[in-house]
Amino acid sequence: MADPRGFMKYHRQDRGYRPVKQRLTDWDEVDAKLSLKVIDEQAARCMDCGIPFCHGIGCPLENRIPEFNDLVYRGDWRRAAENLHSTNNFPEITGRVCPAPCETACTLAINDKAVAIKQIECEIIERAFEEGFVRPMPADHLTNKRVAIVGSGPTGLAAAQDLARAGHEVVVFEKDDRIGGLLRYGIPDFKLNKSILDRRIEQMKAEGVKFEVDVEVGLDVSPRYLKKVFDAVCICGGAGEPRTLDVAGADLDGVHLAMDYLTQQNRIVAGDSIDYFSAPHITAAGKHVVVIGGGDTGSDCVGTANRQGALSVRQLEILPQPPEESNPETPWPMWPRIMRTSSSHEEGCERMWSVLTKELSGAGGHVNQLHLAMVDWVSGKNGWEMKERPGSGFTIRADLVLIAMGFLHVTHAGLVNPMGLRLDSRGNVAVENHMTSVEGVFAAGDTVRGASLVVHAINSGRLAAKSIDRWLLKTAIAPSAFTVETM
Repeated sequence: MADPRGFMKYHRQDRGYRPVKQRLTDWDEVDAKLSLKVIDEQAARCMDCGIPFCHGIGCPLENRIPEFNDLVYRGDWRRAAENLHSTNNFPEITGRVCPAPCETACTLAINDKAVAIKQIECEIIERAFEEGFVRPMPADHLTNKRVAIVGSGPTGLAAAQDLARAGHEVVVFEKDDRIGGLLRYGIPDFKLNKSILDRRIEQMKAEGVKFEVDVEVGLDVSPRYLKKVFDAVCICGGAGEPRTLDVAGADLDGVHLAMDYLTQQNRIVAGDSIDYFSAPHITAAGKHVVVIGGGDTGSDCVGTANRQGALSVRQLEILPQPPEESNPETPWPMWPRIMRTSSSHEEGCERMWSVLTKELSGAGGHVNQLHLAMVDWVSGKNGWEMKERPGSGFTIRADLVLIAMGFLHVTHAGLVNPMGLRLDSRGNVAVENHMTSVEGVFAAGDTVRGASLVVHAINSGRLAAKSIDRWLLKTAIAPSAFTVETM
């Protein structure tokens, strides 16, 4: 462990954000940096708790958090990076956009502020890149087996990297023009600068992973072709079917899905011309913006709208406002349902809770008003039930409405249906040990789980790679690369 008395000597110190006035003028990452001395002190707060819930219950990847905290405290950054990479392919991503369930499961969080695990993780990997600890790790032997990965989000990238290091020939198919999936186009640059993705992709190319962009499987390449040419196929396309708003007026101009909005702005930041888009340019400049949906995607829309110059931004959530500090319904070490304020909210946003959208109206075919009502949540036979509050209807102005109500399941058209893959009751692809109902076709990540956290996506990709490797080599002489731990 680190300093045995560290958690008593040092208070938690978060890295914080750049000043609001400064960061609203650019698309750079909002996070400020902590000094190495402060990082050292934060690592020292990791206590000898006996049972580290942080990397058991808290972290789906089972990151060895007490170990890398101790290594950071001792100044052994190389071994800290090796330790972190042993369970996580992309700590530079989780260190930025993961909500850190490990911290809510930290033993210190029972009666104090948790260890700053996410910040320490990010510092380890950034130091590793700066010092040259992160290098390509090509396979020692080749298996002559070919694997197609469909989708280049965190699940597909994790599976591809592990399979390439196991000696398989891996080709990743991506329907967009750049690699990264929702990491590239769904998360704004102020949360994840895309150079962070690019440097890791270069490492993967050096390890033998091949990338095919602008190729939509099911349209440009048939599922039958993939099965014929490759020994195994792994579908990592994510939960791409959005939850839509089914009310009158939802088809008016000025009403857009959040992902369409975020993707367009991310392309502009990447250097694409507005003329690139076949759809109309979506901008919040000079408009009163309403975001429907209170999650992270909605928060990203808030930050994007403010940077574009919105006159006002409101975010609506149908659920009641959660408590500020603790919630008895979600006790430690569970992920607590409490009030969370993002950097985007701090930049300017009115948040409204227990609000039901009943109708949208407009003039000349363009939205200009939302008709809303307040709701109450009461305990019923089937759990919590929503009831509209009588006489609570009201109207607000809206020149741009962004739908950020989450995602239902993987898109069925194009690949899932033509392959005849069995689905579960929620519309996700059903698997057993990541194998679908079709021999040789695997699936992972949001494709099988539904929309979830990036840490779950990476873990699922790693587990799928193990299953694919074992299935491919079940009659081969070469041993599985996953019988030994690799960085």
